[in-house]
Amino acid sequence: MNHKTELGKSGENIVAQKLKKDGFAILNQNYRRRFGEIDIIATKDDLLIFVEVKMRKNPLFDLAYLIGPSKQKKIISVAKEYLARYDHYGKVCRFDVALIEGTPDNYNLRYYENAFC
Repeated sequence: MNHKTELGKSGENIVAQKLKKDGFAILNQNYRRRFGEIDIIATKDDLLIFVEVKMRKNPLFDLAYLIGPSKQKKIISVAKEYLARYDHYGKVCRFDVALIEGTPDNYNLRYYENAFC
């Protein structure tokens, strides 16, 4: 695994732990389909969330720019496939984004609910 992959995995684990503390159950991490991937899928009560995680040690620009319209479209496509495959009838779906700057031991986490739709 390369450094960027390891850092990304660390970021996903940081966010998964945050969500667990907030009462969410993690259903999937790195849910992959041929047209894209969702980093974390979690649920709590009647809510189903799809979370995109970006972590960089020393970002040269705001990490939010990494999740542009084409990336959002891919995430939405994967989410639709997930919903067609698994029964989550009656759940409210939400797309969240977690942006992490720093290292696994010293980081700043910005978490955005309803980041896009």
